[in-house]
Amino acid sequence: MARAGGGNLPWVEKYRPQALSELVSHQDILNTVQRFISEDRLPHLLLYGPPGTGKTSTILACAKQLYREREFGSMVLELNASDDRGIDIVRGPILSFASTRTIFKKGFKLVILDEADAMTQDAQNALRRVIEKFTENTRFCLICNYLSKIIPALQSRCTRFRFGPLTPELMVPRLQHVVQEEGVDVTEDGMKALVTLSSGDMRRALNILQSTTMAFGKVTEENVYTCTGHPLKSDIANILDWMLNQDFSTAYRKIMELKTLKGLALQDILTEIHLFVHRVDFPPSIRIQLLIKMADIEYRLAAGTNEKIQLSSLVAAFQVTRDLIVAEA
Repeated sequence: MARAGGGNLPWVEKYRPQALSELVSHQDILNTVQRFISEDRLPHLLLYGPPGTGKTSTILACAKQLYREREFGSMVLELNASDDRGIDIVRGPILSFASTRTIFKKGFKLVILDEADAMTQDAQNALRRVIEKFTENTRFCLICNYLSKIIPALQSRCTRFRFGPLTPELMVPRLQHVVQEEGVDVTEDGMKALVTLSSGDMRRALNILQSTTMAFGKVTEENVYTCTGHPLKSDIANILDWMLNQDFSTAYRKIMELKTLKGLALQDILTEIHLFVHRVDFPPSIRIQLLIKMADIEYRLAAGTNEKIQLSSLVAAFQVTRDLIVAEA
């Protein structure tokens, strides 16, 4: 459902679900939350999972269902990582908001702490007492990406729900709805590329869709990959072919030229090649050696080493593999 007057809004916000019924994923979680609301027994919630899976949208849709527009400001307090949420804020504004009773309306207030894994240990420790003390008239909802960064004491006070990455079956209909509303020209392989590159993150899929549409006017596989700076499958096939069939200096030179021409990152090339290595029919022992070497290169890249040196190391690993296969044959 498009938001009214959202002509110049990013599509992510323009098509953000406004009600629980509009959310496309995690139907079991939504049904449970809906039951909590209808029975007026909402517990403290802890929603966690990767970005773009509908955590914030879910709780905002709940809040809209619980409170009318004019009482929203006085009944809901929303803080995210861009707000200061140190121990002073927990003891100050959060405490005073939670402790004040609502005079004219029965029911509870709602405190939404988005990106709660960015809160300090001290702030989380201070929060556990606030949650306990004001349960009678306030409900807390914590949202985070990494559950391990929330202290166990807070976890035990909340009902936890995990939002996993979205499946392509759920993403495609939603993307098609946006495509129809915006009148975008999308090919079938373009849609596949969107779903593949976003890997279950609806926000990312919509952002790529919008930026590709603005840059190229038509959303095809090649345009999507070019827009995100991701290597095309044909490029990866070429790189693999050069590394296994050309001599070292030719392969290195050609890959460097391609990288410079298309502005590719070695990290992305490595990730894609890794998938190809699993498909190519190498002898098991040789494949194991190659994967170990690739893992080492990836680790070194993550540590911020020189891409040129790591690329020569990658080419060398494949050349060694080729020589081993020839020797075995």
